[in-house]
Amino acid sequence: MTHDAPDRASEAMRWFTGLQARLCTRFEELEGGAARFESTHWSKPADHRLKGGGHMRMLRGAVFEKAGVNVSHVWGRASDTGMAQLSGAESAGGDFVACGISLVLHPANPFAPTGHMNLRYLRTSGEWVAGCADLTPAIPFDEDTAQFHAALRAACDRYRPGAYDEYREWSDRYFFLPHRNEPRGVGGVFFDELASGDWARDFAFQRDVGEAFLEAYPAIVARRARMPFGDAERKRQLVKRGRYVEFNLVFDRGTRFGFATDANPDAYLMSLPPLAAW
Repeated sequence: MTHDAPDRASEAMRWFTGLQARLCTRFEELEGGAARFESTHWSKPADHRLKGGGHMRMLRGAVFEKAGVNVSHVWGRASDTGMAQLSGAESAGGDFVACGISLVLHPANPFAPTGHMNLRYLRTSGEWVAGCADLTPAIPFDEDTAQFHAALRAACDRYRPGAYDEYREWSDRYFFLPHRNEPRGVGGVFFDELASGDWARDFAFQRDVGEAFLEAYPAIVARRARMPFGDAERKRQLVKRGRYVEFNLVFDRGTRFGFATDANPDAYLMSLPPLAAW
């Protein structure tokens, strides 16, 4: 870890906050100005073992039944459970810094896919960037899957040869429900503990993944959000959302990290859909 590592969290957080603003503007445009994001700022109490806070932005509209785009920046001493989940935390005496952006978007139309992205910076005895982006349609379209993956492939190809295949396969392994023996959706990319030794290059790749999501996902929703649908399509959507709930409460690392670090439950449970079925 280099001597200027603390500044990297601030640098990353500035970019996460800017991306949050651009994403929210784009999603409001898809709503035609009829719905706006509501903002909630939160912070840990002064006497809490953790410091910092975050900015939650939530929208409920005609296109997005629920859309959440959150950023957070927390630091302090991890709990015993949290240390077990954080590489290098034990050797750092439990001290950690974490910041990132997390978003989950549940469109109202069953033909429009649920979208998810999480980008983060972490520091313990070492430091790294991590992230993922994936698509979960109730009713898949090959065109949408191809567009989403093409944007992510371009970001990976700019980083290094072979990165897309590696991170897509990692995504397929991660976004999988073993008790159902089925994938959560049509995948995307997943990478963790990325520390090549070239911080600028790693951070540039992380930013490229964010830009790829901003490029591809709203375009897909714009294409599907006004398609007519009936009760059968709505039922398929709600059952698929039920699978989403199962994954996020049992397997999702971000949710488990939120519980372990005593973060804001409204923030790390933002991913849950407003309605689901089993």
